[in-house]
Amino acid sequence: MKPPIVVSSLDMERLETLLDSLPSAEAGTRDALLGELSRADLVEPQDMPLDVVTMNSRVRFVLDNASEQFDMSLAYPKDVNGAPDKLSVLTPVGNALLGLRVGDTIDWTRPDGGRFEVTVREIVYQPERAGDLHR
Repeated sequence: MKPPIVVSSLDMERLETLLDSLPSAEAGTRDALLGELSRADLVEPQDMPLDVVTMNSRVRFVLDNASEQFDMSLAYPKDVNGAPDKLSVLTPVGNALLGLRVGDTIDWTRPDGGRFEVTVREIVYQPERAGDLHR
């Protein structure tokens, strides 16, 4: 069972635009993100809970309960530009993180059928919490 997720109306609008622009070769990626968005509780940016991973949030997380912790910003593909600290929302881990709360864990299936678990440890920066509602 997947934990509930929360997505801002601004992020939802931008993600839908992104999904509409994806080529047919990325249908699997599109379907995975659409599946997540379809189960999201939608809120206005100013009403976003402070402990939720939103687009452009900087988040600390672990994979498969390993001791190594990652500290990355959840980004739109156009903003990644090969930066090692940015994670595209179209990647399996990025897709899994979107909308989770601090402390949430989600079990996720990769495109190759393998599984992994992502746990959110901390939100270092959230645009909504910082008052950047129109990023």
